[in-house]
Amino acid sequence: MAVGKITGDLENKRDLHKNCTEKEDNPNTISKSALSVAVSPTNEVDFDDLLSSAGELGRYQIILFFATFPFYVFGVFVYYSQLFMTETSPNHWCWIPELENLTDIERRNLAIPQDSHTRFGYSHCRAYVANWTDVLSSGLKPNESWKTVSCQHGWEFNKSEIPYETISSEMEWVCEKDSYQASAQSIFFLGSVVGGFIIGWISDKYGRLPAAIISNVIGCIGGFTSTFTSNFIEFATCRFFMGMAYDNCMMMAYLIALEYVAPKYRSLISNMAFALFYAFAVTALPWLVLICGDWKIISLVTSIPLLLSLLTPLFLPESPRWLLSKGRVDEAIKKVLTIGRVNKKEVPSKLIEQFRHSTCNKKQEESLNCLEIFKRPMVRNMFLCICLDYMCCAIVFDGLVRSLGQLDLDFFLSFSVVSFTEFPSMLITAFIMDWMGRRWLTTIVMSVSCIFSILTVFVSGGVLSLVFAIVARFAVNIAYSVAMQWAAEMLPTSVRGSGVSFVHICGYIATSLAPYVIYLETYVYWLPLVVIGAIAGFGALVAFALPETAKKDMPQTFEDAEEMIRKQRFWEFPCIGERNIDGPANEA
Repeated sequence: MAVGKITGDLENKRDLHKNCTEKEDNPNTISKSALSVAVSPTNEVDFDDLLSSAGELGRYQIILFFATFPFYVFGVFVYYSQLFMTETSPNHWCWIPELENLTDIERRNLAIPQDSHTRFGYSHCRAYVANWTDVLSSGLKPNESWKTVSCQHGWEFNKSEIPYETISSEMEWVCEKDSYQASAQSIFFLGSVVGGFIIGWISDKYGRLPAAIISNVIGCIGGFTSTFTSNFIEFATCRFFMGMAYDNCMMMAYLIALEYVAPKYRSLISNMAFALFYAFAVTALPWLVLICGDWKIISLVTSIPLLLSLLTPLFLPESPRWLLSKGRVDEAIKKVLTIGRVNKKEVPSKLIEQFRHSTCNKKQEESLNCLEIFKRPMVRNMFLCICLDYMCCAIVFDGLVRSLGQLDLDFFLSFSVVSFTEFPSMLITAFIMDWMGRRWLTTIVMSVSCIFSILTVFVSGGVLSLVFAIVARFAVNIAYSVAMQWAAEMLPTSVRGSGVSFVHICGYIATSLAPYVIYLETYVYWLPLVVIGAIAGFGALVAFALPETAKKDMPQTFEDAEEMIRKQRFWEFPCIGERNIDGPANEA
């Protein structure tokens, strides 16, 4: 294995040497006259400079922006489908076959004992023992002295809340099995951890496109096979593979689009994608689920479309920054020339030659992997803080999604209304993130999410609780989006794919705990939202330890990243700073 790594490094260096020394015969790359241009070693040109010369936000970037739309839909399908497949009506009780001719309310009032410790005031897991034929004929009323037993004939569920069969209601994952839903969700996120390592490695080794395709195909297989499961073990195994796709099925396309946009418009494009594509998909999903009307159909409808990712090379290009990290300079230059041609911008030959000279003189880090992050104290500390901050955002976001069942409102309408906050929150983020900066914006919105998550506990359901939940979700949407982009902007190109995947892996680990946080409701009704609020408050504090990256060039090397950390200031406000063109670490 070590020999293979050394051989690969030598091949990369030979490719780089070839790119730096050979003349290009293709007139679309470098003209012969450009080769005679005297390049000053102090006049360095980085990739963002070259990219800006081809058009900072032109026709090419707009086409690429819309080309990523399917991947945001895939991300929504992979993440949320299991929630609708496993959700059960909180309003359920023992099924009594002898009382089938009565209405559901009459059955419940007659056969189910009262229980003040439950949310609805009656037992979900026990029923009275009686000769129901005699009870019906004599008109007897239930008596607390009657003997009770656990449900003998299964359960019945309030169909007005969840109007279709879910795997939880079909397989009766309630009472002694009520932890199965949380366990299945946690296993899904354990699959995400494994998938994050594998897909992240593929991303940095073989490129963003292969990683996007493979992650979506794995998700398709996991979702499709979920349809044919007949017990918890089979279902959890399939969801483990489905989890391997999350959220690389979306993030690889996100990274590609991010790396094709100049720093000036990076925040706008990345957040507009979530505002338009992700928000549309997640808001529409509950109604698609209702149309499906069965958990097996939901599984098929949300997994088979992922196969469309096989067409990715037809409409998405490979990341030019990844090409540069592998020493494939000429290919990266060709990408820029293509951008310029579509945007009707001419990239100066002299600028290309200066870029080539700067790239060849810069230390190449194509042989480094994600472990290099932990060998450099400054980068390591920054990396651990962004991991921690992302974990806080992930668990608060997921916890607020799963706590919707506590609002005593229509589950599907509440889900759509709260999910629609993705649109205005991402839209606002797109326009203020560079103005306010990543650090102060994250601190403010996570504090807001903390306050309103806890306030939700002190209202007795209804519209006011929905309003508080909307505010809390609105705020954490912004923080989550900032953290997602923040991680990519802090890491050097050579480890950006695997590094961002590792950050997301930390998020998966945190999110795997979210179902159990919500499960605390079975012990103390108000505890889940208080825990979620406390985590949001902690995330607000962690954000202060991270460097500001607003309007700054993404670091190409570890030296760039360390320089960015060294130059950070606690009271740095991008809205009052001025851009310094000396390097990627300087203020924007």
